[in-house]
Amino acid sequence: MPPPEKEKWLLDERLLHAHRLAAIGELAAGIAHEVNNPLAIVRQEAELLLRLLSRKDSLDPEDIGQVKDSLRQVVQQVDRMSEIIRNLLDFARKREPVLQLVDVHQVLETMIMLVEKEAKNNDIQIIRRYDAELPPLFSDAPQLRQVILNLLNNALQAIGRGGAITVETGHDAESLHIVVRDTGRGIPPEDQEKIFTPFFTTKPPGQGTGLGLSICHGIIRRLGGKIAVASTVGQGSAFTITLPCPGRLERSS
Repeated sequence: MPPPEKEKWLLDERLLHAHRLAAIGELAAGIAHEVNNPLAIVRQEAELLLRLLSRKDSLDPEDIGQVKDSLRQVVQQVDRMSEIIRNLLDFARKREPVLQLVDVHQVLETMIMLVEKEAKNNDIQIIRRYDAELPPLFSDAPQLRQVILNLLNNALQAIGRGGAITVETGHDAESLHIVVRDTGRGIPPEDQEKIFTPFFTTKPPGQGTGLGLSICHGIIRRLGGKIAVASTVGQGSAFTITLPCPGRLERSS
């Protein structure tokens, strides 16, 4: 029989994986649309190629130019679909935590890609304010992606329609910061101390388990950091993740 610590770790990992799959389920419609768009373009370009190549006479220079343009478009759209699917599979994959150097902006972009279509459909702008000199982070990329996606999903739901999500990064000598800010409905002061508590949710019945932010809090703590919220009712919320820079980890080891 496994010791209590090992059993708790296994339960935590199962819960993390279940929450990751639930997040994918919430995004399924938007992801399907993201894949369908390039598929439609590929089909259109393939039909054009077939028409051009079915002509009995030889292709003139203008036709050859169209063929080349169509093939370039096909390659571009297939690459786009491959990237979407690769990001999705990487996010869904169950794996052991691995600490390594992580490009935070790449993590942010892969998760923004998964929600950007839904944001556009709801007239929500995603604003990036990235620190151009942000150092790499010594962390676990899949777990960090799970936190970012959860915060982005929460921001979309808090706004509903018409607004903005701002994703910011910054750093100082000790820490690296990621901020996800929305212009949504905000969180009442009496609830702000409870939102990281398991099963607490401000969402209507049937629209939330109350586990998302609790899981995010646990992940960030395991990664050696902290997560905090600042919110004003009617104006929006800002979730700030603070994680130790690699240099700080080296100094403390």
